[in-house]
Amino acid sequence: MTTTEGVPQTAGGPAEEPPATGPATDGGGERPRARPRRRRHRWRRLAALVAVLVVLVAAAVVAWYEVEANPGGRPGPRVVIEVHGGEPIDSVVATLARRKVIGSDLAFRLSLLLHGTPTVEPGGYAFRTNQAFSTVRTILADGPDVYLVDVLPGNTLDEVASALTDLPGDLGSGFLSLAKTGAVPSPFATAGSGDLEGLLGTGTYQVLPGETDRQLLTQMVDRFDHEAAAAGVSAPSASALGLTPYQLVTVASIAQKEGYFDRYFGPVARVVYNRLARSMPLDMTSTVLFALGQDGGPVSAADRDVNSPYNTYTNTGLTPTPICFPSEAALAAAVSPPAGTWLYFTVVSKSGTTLFADTYTQQLANEKLAESRGVG
Repeated sequence: MTTTEGVPQTAGGPAEEPPATGPATDGGGERPRARPRRRRHRWRRLAALVAVLVVLVAAAVVAWYEVEANPGGRPGPRVVIEVHGGEPIDSVVATLARRKVIGSDLAFRLSLLLHGTPTVEPGGYAFRTNQAFSTVRTILADGPDVYLVDVLPGNTLDEVASALTDLPGDLGSGFLSLAKTGAVPSPFATAGSGDLEGLLGTGTYQVLPGETDRQLLTQMVDRFDHEAAAAGVSAPSASALGLTPYQLVTVASIAQKEGYFDRYFGPVARVVYNRLARSMPLDMTSTVLFALGQDGGPVSAADRDVNSPYNTYTNTGLTPTPICFPSEAALAAAVSPPAGTWLYFTVVSKSGTTLFADTYTQQLANEKLAESRGVG
């Protein structure tokens, strides 16, 4: 065997080169790179990373939702929310979030998608701050549970008790008994009586779930105490008029029923004081109607003879108790009535215009005027 330039030769020519150990070429003499396999590995790693991120985000969302849906700690103070007719659920949810009943309106909307949106009826609903979503949904689905009771100027204990018994539950069943026996005390009630006729504050009261007659009655008494103080009812102001504070409230209650409009409360109170000073019967139809258990309407000659201490046609002096709940304006008018010598008054127009008179002759003329106008 011979060699040429160091290359082994065979008898038939140059020796064959050993086979290449790398991949075959594409005919151009260059070896292809192994990128496709590496790219596949990279895409797999990226997909796995995305999947992990999705799982982490989903877990974070679930954790956030659970925290919002079931907040830690005990529920806070009571919150009453009024839902109006036709109000959209988004507005209700926004109010719940604003009043801190729920922490997130977005999370609560998600709960409605998951569990269904209840039909929310108009009315009042009692919640507490920091409340679980499941509890909030149940309250909304069960319907209104907060009711409003109006104690209007001129109302009586019987009328308030009747309004309460119309509400769901047992509220009102013991109201009259508590209000007439002194179970709920008032600083204005007479000693040994405890009757709260005329001694409840006027306005609107929210009756909350589980509230008792005693709790509601206590609120009403407290409100009256504030109203009376604001109107100037006190032992000194009553003494200046020759009365007790309780009697002053009684005068205000008569002015409320007889005057009807704020502008007449003071003059009516002055008539009462002038008649008391002369030991004249008050001759007030409203007191007879109270004795008859009626609110308004005509008083007949027979009614004026009814045997009752509330009949101010047959008895002198004030009635034993107030005859209604006076407004703060009526209380203030009884404390500071205008000066005047009036002894009579009568309504002379269907709009309620009232004329006051010093003498009976003037009163007869006013009554004739009222008759000519179809009043009376």
